[in-house]
Amino acid sequence: MFGFGEKIAGYDILVFNEREVRAAAGIVFFFAFMAFLNGFLTGNNEPTKLMVTVFLFDFFIRVFVNPKYSPSMVVGRWIVNNQMPEYVGAPQKKWAWDLDFS
Repeated sequence: MFGFGEKIAGYDILVFNEREVRAAAGIVFFFAFMAFLNGFLTGNNEPTKLMVTVFLFDFFIRVFVNPKYSPSMVVGRWIVNNQMPEYVGAPQKKWAWDLDFS
């Protein structure tokens, strides 16, 4: 359950599917943009507060539990499941997500 990356034959290090990661980033960005835009245009910042909380929860799961259980990564994996995976190293993603979380 706790881990970071996948062991794929042919790779010496743990990896992630870059398409899945980018799809998850796009999902998070879309909802964050809509929440911030709503706050800017209407003056109601409640959706922004909710989005920041959801974003923190999502990244907490990515960094401290396992990215495969992160809600945005689950949806991203479902979106790109018919595409050819492009693998990238998990240590680079771990460093970037640790930086994002802090």
